[in-house]
Amino acid sequence: MCSGSLDVFETAVRLGRWALVLLAIGIGTLAPMLAATAADARELRVCADPNNMPFSNADGQGFENKIAQIVAGELGAKLSYTWWAQRRGFVRNTLKAGLCDLVPGTPANLQMLRTTTPYYRSSYVFVTRQDGPDIGSFNDARLRELRIGVQLIGDDGANSPPVQALGRRGIVGHLVGFPVYGDYSAPNPLARIVEAVAAGQIDLAVVWGPLAGYFAARQKVPLRVTPVVPLIDGPLLPMVYDISMGVRREDDALRGEVNAALAKHRAEINAVLAQYGVPRLDASGSTVR
Repeated sequence: MCSGSLDVFETAVRLGRWALVLLAIGIGTLAPMLAATAADARELRVCADPNNMPFSNADGQGFENKIAQIVAGELGAKLSYTWWAQRRGFVRNTLKAGLCDLVPGTPANLQMLRTTTPYYRSSYVFVTRQDGPDIGSFNDARLRELRIGVQLIGDDGANSPPVQALGRRGIVGHLVGFPVYGDYSAPNPLARIVEAVAAGQIDLAVVWGPLAGYFAARQKVPLRVTPVVPLIDGPLLPMVYDISMGVRREDDALRGEVNAALAKHRAEINAVLAQYGVPRLDASGSTVR
């Protein structure tokens, strides 16, 4: 008996003999209809990195996985993934290639995508040991004497915004670079810069907030996570970013549906972000508790 027929049979047993007779009569007609319905079920195809905790991984353990599940549930869609390492060419090889339709965790107003209304705001943070220097500002003179871990962006090791802010102040002599991709062959490649603080290999690190908050809470020694100041360094160097989801630029319908889902489930999404230790800021730049 085919799976469609089994489903109908089990339903009939629950309904009683009378329904069983009627369903048996019509089963030859119903089976193709049920198969067509299953085939037409909606699918939300998400583009994501399979080894990018705390954001996403192939086991669905990242906070972006959890939020995508919330959105899919609201849309009545089955969630599926196209996995691709999130580095140069990610959008071109996934969303623009037609393999998937939604990219979580993109900076708001990213030009290559049509982005949703932001669903959280975070910033770069200072990560220090609790027994280490309590640094909260790029203008703290003690930075000149400390070993500072910084993230280097891209395959070419380009400077991240914190590196540029430190460079403006001539604080370059004790910087230790950590490629933002890390050793992709190992689990949790983003964790290394935070682990180096915990191990005392560096005195502090300047790290993108969501990954800092998540990995700091998982170290054997207590770490301090402090949003950097100023949040806008000079006229054009932001340290704080609004985060959205992205769709193809012409896909206004999906953008509207995802926006509605994010708004409807804002409290649930905020709870997920808090569970993962994501440092969040409100519109004024104050920390969200």
